[in-house]
Amino acid sequence: MRNPRLFSRLSLITMLCFGGLLATATGAILLQANSGGAAMVQSANAFLSTLDDAAKSKALLAYDAAERTKWHFIPMPTRKGLVIRDMNPAQKAAALRLLRAALSESGYEKSRRIMSLEAVLLELEGPKSKGRRDPEKYYVTLFGEPSDTQPWGFSFEGHHMSLNFVVEGGKIVDSTPQFFASNPAEIKNDVSGPLKKGTRVLRDEEQLAFDLMASLQSSQREKAIFAAEAPAEISDAGEPQPTAPKLVGISYASLNGQQQEMLRSLVDVYIDSMTAEVAADRRQIIDNDGWNDVHFAWGGALKTGIGHYYRVQGKSFLIEFVNTQPDAAGNPANHIHCVWRDLTGDFNLPAK
Repeated sequence: MRNPRLFSRLSLITMLCFGGLLATATGAILLQANSGGAAMVQSANAFLSTLDDAAKSKALLAYDAAERTKWHFIPMPTRKGLVIRDMNPAQKAAALRLLRAALSESGYEKSRRIMSLEAVLLELEGPKSKGRRDPEKYYVTLFGEPSDTQPWGFSFEGHHMSLNFVVEGGKIVDSTPQFFASNPAEIKNDVSGPLKKGTRVLRDEEQLAFDLMASLQSSQREKAIFAAEAPAEISDAGEPQPTAPKLVGISYASLNGQQQEMLRSLVDVYIDSMTAEVAADRRQIIDNDGWNDVHFAWGGALKTGIGHYYRVQGKSFLIEFVNTQPDAAGNPANHIHCVWRDLTGDFNLPAK
């Protein structure tokens, strides 16, 4: 049954995303003029200025606080930071403006849709999930005072989303772990709200990988498939630092030109959720390391509805995608988790 209060909250978030965030021409110009780290400093300070002391004590922690490297995407009763549903409209607008500054347009839209899926889950699961499923149950945390010189961090986290940033010298110097998920992967039921039947929030992350697998010759496919059954979950979920898994799968060098472009397009989906400066940095690092040593590995079924998994691994990065769990309506393998991790160290810290 539709929950009027929940959909009222969802409508407010939608309004803030598309109206309140750029409510004035001046605000829009400033967001367009600045990019990445500079915009984040400005937006973070604007967010803090809306908070009273009690709210600020939740939203602002020390840069070296242990909570900075604690992340997860499972449903939790509470998390670090200040939850959106406890904010007034001005605070909500400022918090979402900060998230918008940290991401690209496509990344921000993806985040908004993942938040909206919480209302879909509540509708599918029913009253038993009230309080657990809420598009405003996302938490904002700053680590250290936003600064143009000193390092500080930003976390935006809730069910199925964990985004983590470090800014130093007015530049985003780390943006991992970068975790997005989608339940349902495809909405297969008629539901209320802005997301409709047929919506696939993480469509490209899944479809481009299927397309690449379909393009492989049998000998290439034998190299790419490392497991007949998909792993149940991404590796090192919730761990502060990733461990580089054994390099398996097919190398970029073993793909033909068209297939290489397909693999690049898949990697770009993850990269392009971030700001232009972060995206450029990531691409430059991969170019410097060399694409020929990037590997694409597949586990599980070669069609939807049955568990499947892939990873893309280079010297400095790891992408993992898994779709093995049923959705809230019981449809098999319709629940995606995917992540980008920095093998040189997440949270701007050395790798373990």
